[in-house]
Amino acid sequence: MKAEEVRELENAELEHRLGELKLEQFRLRFRSAVMQLENPRLRREIRRDIARIKTILHERQAAHPGGET
Repeated sequence: MKAEEVRELENAELEHRLGELKLEQFRLRFRSAVMQLENPRLRREIRRDIARIKTILHERQAAHPGGET
């Protein structure tokens, strides 16, 4: 997921996506402990997507400190 794609989403959609990614990250972490993953780079991609979403949410909050956009 690219930053441009993330910026197009609303805050509610971003928070929902963030929850999904955190759950997927947990599942991948568990699977990697039990067995080998078929795509080990997926953990890195998910971690970076989470960071992108959090960064954009933080930017929006800083730009509008009293409410939502």
